[in-house]
Amino acid sequence: MNDAPATEPESTTKENRWMLFRNPRFTWLFTAQTLSVMGSQLGGFAITVVAVVLLQASEAEMGVLNAAGTAAFLVVGLLAGAWVDRWVKRRVMIIADVVRMLLIGLIPILYLADMLEVWHLIVIGAITGVATVFFDVAYQSVIPILFKNEHIAPANSALETSAQISSISGPPLAGWLVTIFKAPAVLFFDALSFGISALTLSFIKDDEKPKPLEDRRPLREEIAEGIRFVWREPIIRAVSFCTSSTNLFNTIGGTLMAIYVLRELEISLPVFGLIMTVAGVGGLAGAALSAKLADWIGEGQLIAVSAFGSAAAFALIPLTSLVDHVWAPFILAAIEFAISFFVLTYNITQVSARQRICPKPLLGRMNASIRFFVWGVMPIGALLSGVLGTAFGSLTTIIIGGIGMLFASLFVILHPLARMRKLPTAPENQEVDVA
Repeated sequence: MNDAPATEPESTTKENRWMLFRNPRFTWLFTAQTLSVMGSQLGGFAITVVAVVLLQASEAEMGVLNAAGTAAFLVVGLLAGAWVDRWVKRRVMIIADVVRMLLIGLIPILYLADMLEVWHLIVIGAITGVATVFFDVAYQSVIPILFKNEHIAPANSALETSAQISSISGPPLAGWLVTIFKAPAVLFFDALSFGISALTLSFIKDDEKPKPLEDRRPLREEIAEGIRFVWREPIIRAVSFCTSSTNLFNTIGGTLMAIYVLRELEISLPVFGLIMTVAGVGGLAGAALSAKLADWIGEGQLIAVSAFGSAAAFALIPLTSLVDHVWAPFILAAIEFAISFFVLTYNITQVSARQRICPKPLLGRMNASIRFFVWGVMPIGALLSGVLGTAFGSLTTIIIGGIGMLFASLFVILHPLARMRKLPTAPENQEVDVA
């Protein structure tokens, strides 16, 4: 879990979604997102295999590696938001893609030179994480700039559907490529995907201009403005607390999933890839049905149900240790399907609401403030995972993560938004309150 008027009726949402593809801006953004996510699916799987299988990384090393990849959200997240609000967001995304292409491309080069070590992955992951911070903040902030309010939810839904389609095909393709080639070689595809994404984004034409120098205030004031907005908006505040604590415990449990699956359950790489494919199908179903479910049970209620559903599903993972190894992959696949389904319904609904509630001049700082809180806990969770895994083993660490996620869902379950069918929206041209 990463992170208005209520969602429109399903027929209207579907119509808006298809109309978006007539817009060249959306077509290029959709293409860039699809290529980038596909490459990341290949790269994420390959890096895990490199660390666990080829370099025999320990629980502690996996914790540090995972922490390195997300530490930037804690270290530079707030600054990134203020800077992104000053710059042209599409250009930020292009530069971030180029940086990630160059860094990921270093891994197979180091491997071919017989020089690759775990610390290389950690350093590259840390620097790549900085680029990812800027890309993600700009990406979540550019959609309301490119599209009108009524197209925000359909755009998010279509982009998430694309991401889940890539998630379906990515893991089995990665597993197949890893068995034929060496895992580091697969990272060439990841690097290439970032390069193509940057090229595709360059084709988008928008009217955004850099914030004039005379309108810029000290970074400290602009950063505080974003934090203040997040804190004062009760719905955004509740969702941020829920997502942050969920991510903390999900990272604690999820960091050691590869060790648990590959070493303790003794599931093969191709089967592991297929399990992740099933998870992608669950995410695709969640992305496709999120608008319909929001219309059926209400946006606020869907957020609460989804938060609890993903936590409850994660808490069931330890059941795989109690059954015969023949059945463990099937149970794990079903659990991953449910987790991905609820994560997508949660994210699409709450992100669309955030984008509609927030004034456009504040989007970058709002998203960066939230990223700081909800992703900044992830390196802490990864390090804790390494400590807990070393002391108690991967299974116990996963159990702790699942229990923590259940308690985290209470932030939205007990909040008034859980009884709201329609979430509020800000006026189209709302000014930023700098008081």
